[in-house]
Amino acid sequence: MKFYNDILGLIGNTPLVKINKLTAQQGIKAQVFAKMESLNPGYSVKDRIGISMIEHAEKSGELKPGGTIIEATSGNTGIGLAIAAAVKGYKCIFVLTEKVSTEKLRYLKGLGADVVVCPAAAKHGTPDHYVETAKRISQETPNSFYPDQYSHPANPAAHYRTTGPEIWNDTDGKITHFVSGVGTGGTISGTGRYLKEKNPNIQIIGADPFGSIFKTYKETGQVPEATPYLVEGVGQSLPVGNADMKTIDQIINITDRDSFETARQLSRVEGIFAGGSTGTNVAAALRVAKDLDENGLVVVIICDTGEHYLSKFYSDEWMKEKLLLEPQRITAGLISETKDSGSPKEVIFAAPDEILSDALAKMSKNGVTQIPVLEDNRSVGSLKESRILAKLLENRDLLNSAVSEVMDESFPVLDVDASFDIVKENLHRAPAVLIEDFKRVTGIITRADVLDLPR
Repeated sequence: MKFYNDILGLIGNTPLVKINKLTAQQGIKAQVFAKMESLNPGYSVKDRIGISMIEHAEKSGELKPGGTIIEATSGNTGIGLAIAAAVKGYKCIFVLTEKVSTEKLRYLKGLGADVVVCPAAAKHGTPDHYVETAKRISQETPNSFYPDQYSHPANPAAHYRTTGPEIWNDTDGKITHFVSGVGTGGTISGTGRYLKEKNPNIQIIGADPFGSIFKTYKETGQVPEATPYLVEGVGQSLPVGNADMKTIDQIINITDRDSFETARQLSRVEGIFAGGSTGTNVAAALRVAKDLDENGLVVVIICDTGEHYLSKFYSDEWMKEKLLLEPQRITAGLISETKDSGSPKEVIFAAPDEILSDALAKMSKNGVTQIPVLEDNRSVGSLKESRILAKLLENRDLLNSAVSEVMDESFPVLDVDASFDIVKENLHRAPAVLIEDFKRVTGIITRADVLDLPR
């Protein structure tokens, strides 16, 4: 029989996968390989450090039977710890910020962990900050262990012991560049140290979001004030102990837009479904690879799975809300579904045989100045408040008339998949357009609904 004694046996030994289409699109001559950490049992690179920190604590006596593991996490380290804790019989409490995806939060709860959510805007060192909250809960909880992944030596040690050797062996020592995010510093520092020992010429490249402090800190030694960014699990607002700046040769800043779009492209053209921090890494890796010849061999970390972010940047609605969706992916249906909350999302309409006064009362109640006239869910006309009032000034008796006697021509009707350009073109000649799905009117878009969209 061939089997693993428990799920922890599946951690590590993740394969390299060659990136083909993204490199071809950019005319890159070097080889770029993805280190598929998303194939770990918890679907992330953090599985390696979860078991590593627990076993270190067991040997040192910090973690005793029946103990509780308490950690501040952006989700994946918590998942790695929770999986190991489930096998070994420990309880877990994890402290996250509101920035963490719903999928990761529910995953942690599914693994049996208790979860505490803190404000994302809380400053480091303040009582509400997620790290300070985790420390406080640990101090108040008997028989608890607070790993502190940002400074725990077992974090980079796990990568020095496993990730580095795997990459060196799988590339036959031909690797020239290693690209990883800089979050806790464990992956890039531990892997980087091992690879540098094997060949000091290997370049260790950090990928970091704009808004994080690492690039400025690496280049100047100064700690700038961090600014908000949307990518999860990478970057910091302060230096951390495990981020060894001496091991890192260069840090490249990547925008949220580039991170998310690269991750989405990685899924569409390579079939590698990964998270936003992976997009940060791959965007940086492609920049590095552009300047290399055929002898260049770049390995980039695939941090985790895209399944953790289905409600975030893999959602067109979320991307549109954050003003990050590229214009060519904005459709009539998407605009209608996600328009400003101040606008009614359901279609307010009048029937042709409805009395005009009733239709006007409906418009007033819903705060709209124009509505379509629908019959059997087909557009047959429209009512515009300004035009109706002008007619009523001439003949007030029209209030008792049927809508069909005073209505104007129909608004343009567009398919749900019509492009943003087509929507704009129609709104130039009409105050609103109707959205049709399978021959049924399902939405309406006015000029006001597109004011905050890209031009």
